[in-house]
Amino acid sequence: MRLDKFLTECGIGSRREVKKILDGNRVKVNGIIVKNPQSNIKESIDKVELDSRILEYKEFRYYIMYKRAGYITATEDPKEKTVMELLPEWVIKKDLAPVGRLDKDTEGLLLFTNDGKLSHSLLSPKKHVDKTYYAKLENIINQEDIKKLESGVDIGGYITKPAQAKIISDKEIELTISEGKFHQVKKMLEAVDNKVIYLKRLSFGNLKLEGMELGEVKEVSIEEILK
Repeated sequence: MRLDKFLTECGIGSRREVKKILDGNRVKVNGIIVKNPQSNIKESIDKVELDSRILEYKEFRYYIMYKRAGYITATEDPKEKTVMELLPEWVIKKDLAPVGRLDKDTEGLLLFTNDGKLSHSLLSPKKHVDKTYYAKLENIINQEDIKKLESGVDIGGYITKPAQAKIISDKEIELTISEGKFHQVKKMLEAVDNKVIYLKRLSFGNLKLEGMELGEVKEVSIEEILK
């Protein structure tokens, strides 16, 4: 792989920006300063450093975030703050995008990747990836409501697929769904005459929020996603 392509793929910058970096004697390959952007490297063998930081090439990258409220799930927006702004500097953002969405006012687990094939697979209606949410409610919920949620409720002409629901307290539940309709959890609770006042996604497939702090981002492997 050409050195300039390697650097852009590692999220260092555009080809033009990379050329300036190389001209500034900031890149070493196997301990030797290299300025030629057309130099070929073996990305799996050669040690490439930028300002003494070792760069690691990965074709596909996967990160999970404990999303904060107040940010929309999009790569860019002219008016709203997006989840991309919450990603720390060490994350390689090139071609990165969130998988699915969390509402602006919803917290919780959000997966990011540049692996379009995996993203499409996880979001496919045929895949039925389980997603578990914790919800605080405006009104008391009872076992009859839980049975309705688990059997499927009408959310505007669509009957939801069977779900799993568990009462945490009289106004708190955990709800596991295998779909991802727009505002689905909120609409499901509205269907049993209740209202969500706080919502957090605890898990997405095999990935869990457990042990993470609000705003934290960590890299995960494809094996952790598909195990």
